[in-house]
Order: sequence, then structure tokens, then C-alpha cells
Amino acid sequence: MESFIRIVEIIGTIAFAISGAATGIRKGMDIFGVSILGVVTAVGGGIIRDLMIGVTPPQCFQNSLYMNVACISAVIFFMPFIRIPLQKRQKAFDWVLFLMDNVGLAVFTVVGIQTAQSVSDDFGLILLVCVGVLTGTGGGVLRDLLARDMPYIFRKHIYATASLAGAVVYLLLEKWVGVYVATGVAMVVIIIIRFLSATFHWNLPHAQSEET
Repeated sequence: MESFIRIVEIIGTIAFAISGAATGIRKGMDIFGVSILGVVTAVGGGIIRDLMIGVTPPQCFQNSLYMNVACISAVIFFMPFIRIPLQKRQKAFDWVLFLMDNVGLAVFTVVGIQTAQSVSDDFGLILLVCVGVLTGTGGGVLRDLLARDMPYIFRKHIYATASLAGAVVYLLLEKWVGVYVATGVAMVVIIIIRFLSATFHWNLPHAQSEET
């Protein structure tokens, strides 16, 4: 079980690191800024999760694997042979950012719950769902704040709601079909909701701005 969580978490780390790096490149940051944004996006949600469930220091500081993977992924994505072709094709660049963000969201929502469960069997349903959603969305929020953007979860399409749905699906299925199947189904649910929301422009109700 522990090795399974680690493999899935590394996949999510790479995905979120690329998402952060892509945002940094879009903002015209240098390689240091791109690397920092990639690392923060990849491990930010995990840090929030660990602080919530009492794991101190957070795992990314106990095991440098995740930071190393995130930093290497961001630097590779910054390399000219990857960065320049994508920058010349804005639609492809946006698609990569969207895909990586969705994969990271799906992975870390589920991994957040699994990590909390591995720490204690006493955590209730509400706490587990909250931990999953915060793990999935926390890195993206920190990324957007550092890039001086309105956090994505507050402004466009169904994002945190997709994470919430996936967290609930995982917890409902886990005891019936096992961890592995529940993980796959929950991740697919999150990714499908995100793609459908982008395709059909689903949004939660917005408040009307009074600015002129």
C-alpha cells in the first residue's frame, strides 16, 4: 500500500510541477522562478495536508525525493527544446497546462485521503474529504498567488467541486471495491468532470462585479 501511494504521488508531483512551470513560463519568469513555482505547486498541497493531520515536519522536508522530482521536472520543462515549441503553439501550451493540472488535482485529492488514513483510523469522513480537497487544490492556489493570478478555484470552471466529488467517490468505493479500483475510479471522475466543465463551460454562479 505504501509503495502504491508513493508511485501515484510521484506521478502527481511531476504533473503539478509541470503545471507550475508552465505558469511560470507564461509569466515570463527565469529558470529560478519557474523551478520555484514548479516545486511549490507540487508540494504545497502536501504541506497543507501534513499540517492538518499533525505530520511535522511535512513529508517533503523529511524525504527530499518529492522536491527533487518536482525541481527536475520543472527544469526539464523549461529547456528550450520543450519550452520554445510550446510557446509558439499557444493552444498546445494551454492544453499541456490544463492536462497536467487535472492529473495533479486527481492524484493529490486521492493521495491526500490515503495519507491521512495511514496516519490515523480515527479521522472522520468530513476531515478526510477536506484533507483530500486541500491536498488537491492547495498547490494550485499557492501557484496562482505567487504568479499574481486570482486562484483558479475561485474563478473558472468546476475545480474544487471536481476534487470534492472525487474525494467522496473514493471514500464510498474504497471499502467495497478496494483501494486500487477506488483510486482509479475517483481519479477518472475528477478528470472527466474537469474536461466536461471546460468543454461545456460549466461554472458555479458568479457574483456580479460592481467595478466599471
